[in-house]
Amino acid sequence: MKNMKRVWKYFKDNKLFIIIALMASAVVSATDGATAYLVKDILDEIFIAKNEKMLRLIPIIIISIYIIRLVARFFQSYFIQYAGQNAVQNIRKEMHHKMIRLPMSYYDSNDTGAMMARIINDVTNLQNAIPAALKIFRSVLSIFFLIAVVLYQDLKLGSTLFITLPFMILLIDKTGKKVKKYSRKQQERVGDMATALQETFSGVRVVKAFANEKKEKVNFFHLNAREVKYRLKQALVSSLSSPIMEAVAGFAIAAIIFYGGLKVINGETTAGTFFSFITAFGLTFDPFKKINNNNSTIQMANASADRIFSVLDMHNDILDNDGDIECDARDKTIEFRNVKFAYNETDGSVLDGFNLNVKPGTTVALVGSSGAGKSTIASLIPRFYDTTEGAILIGGTDIRDFKVHSLRKNIGIVSQEAFLFNETIAYNIAYGNGEQDTEKIKQAADSAFALKFVEDLPDGFDTVIGERGDRLSGGQRQRLTIARALLLDPPLLILDEATSALDTESERIVQKALTNLMQGRTSFVIAHRLSTIINADMIVVLDKGKIESTGTHAELLEKSEIYSKLCQMQFCQD
Repeated sequence: MKNMKRVWKYFKDNKLFIIIALMASAVVSATDGATAYLVKDILDEIFIAKNEKMLRLIPIIIISIYIIRLVARFFQSYFIQYAGQNAVQNIRKEMHHKMIRLPMSYYDSNDTGAMMARIINDVTNLQNAIPAALKIFRSVLSIFFLIAVVLYQDLKLGSTLFITLPFMILLIDKTGKKVKKYSRKQQERVGDMATALQETFSGVRVVKAFANEKKEKVNFFHLNAREVKYRLKQALVSSLSSPIMEAVAGFAIAAIIFYGGLKVINGETTAGTFFSFITAFGLTFDPFKKINNNNSTIQMANASADRIFSVLDMHNDILDNDGDIECDARDKTIEFRNVKFAYNETDGSVLDGFNLNVKPGTTVALVGSSGAGKSTIASLIPRFYDTTEGAILIGGTDIRDFKVHSLRKNIGIVSQEAFLFNETIAYNIAYGNGEQDTEKIKQAADSAFALKFVEDLPDGFDTVIGERGDRLSGGQRQRLTIARALLLDPPLLILDEATSALDTESERIVQKALTNLMQGRTSFVIAHRLSTIINADMIVVLDKGKIESTGTHAELLEKSEIYSKLCQMQFCQD
């Protein structure tokens, strides 16, 4: 019920439609009782008494009942679906908004496919909760009206119905718990499948290059089989519960036919009364089956609600501790003051007492072996993560005192993976800037040495570049990300292995574009290719999260053993 109350929040904007649907459900349920009651008059008045007046009247009544039922069922079905679709839209919107605002640590520990499954599959399951609850409401009303008919026709005989009620309720409860358990497992397996598909399709070149289609096929077969296993367990529970209910109903009806038949034979009741009774009694079990089936749907939604609300209830330590100062990093000193950082409590510190003072307009190169902490520093500046201890200051102000989004607007990032959206080139260059001025976009492309190849494309800046920009070469993609940073015109710049994935010719062109980009900005450059950072104003050599040495290229060749070895391995010349 706790989950259902939270789900209701998304439906309450459409409560008028839900109320109409509830009223329509009550009308539909009443027609069930009316139909059962009419059996008495059909038998007694038409077939036994041969009353022609009733022969003309009862068919008109039946037609009227079913016209009313038709209209009521339409309002019930359409309005609840209308409310459900609006609720899905609201839930997905909130889920998406929440997920894209969660910290990077969440993305480090969750698969893309599993996150997609929560927004698509789990929310769809949740959509079915209110319609299923409405159907349960209708079934309960149907049971109420039918029991009223049963007791009205024969109070003593009808009371035997209450013997079966506890058994029905217990069966519904046990079935629901089992379905929820298996549904949660099944939804987790859907997430695993989505992750596998996303990886396979994104990395299809690697799959084909290593002729590993068969391996991927087998892997997906096992994932699919595990998902189907839990679906079949749900089906087993559901398939058993309905026949058990029918068997109970069968035994009860057999006993009632025997006992009621004796009463008709002995003249204690009429055939019409008895058949009206047995019709209402038999129809009572059908709503129980519907309650059981719809309860299974609700329990599936309940399992999805657990997964959805676990995300919506997550805390974002960064945004929860957002600052209130607008950031302007232009011409400001960047200071790292005794910074310590660990990604989690179990692993050791990645940075341990990192201190550095960077003057405005300085190009700082961070070098060191893999795992030394270079990329971690680049992630701490825009507050993708917060320091475990110590502080990073811009112009003497702790970056945690700045508004997060204001801080990030001051930072341009060009990384090794040139991520682009499946949109036009103009859209990708202007992304994050909000600037749609065609001339400024062209100027940014020109400064990034991208203008010529863009204008050579059939649709120029309106060219759609495919998923992740796959229709362009690596160098072309990287130049577009540089143009994107140029249009943003940030005072701070982070270049994280920006040329490491490029061939020599592409690297030469991109390096020219980066030179344009770094002019007049405070830049942090991470590079394995030391040839690209020889002219940096300051080179910082990292070793196990600490600074081993700082200086220029020439100075470090003299005083840093680590830097000298790195240069020798890359055939770097003094």
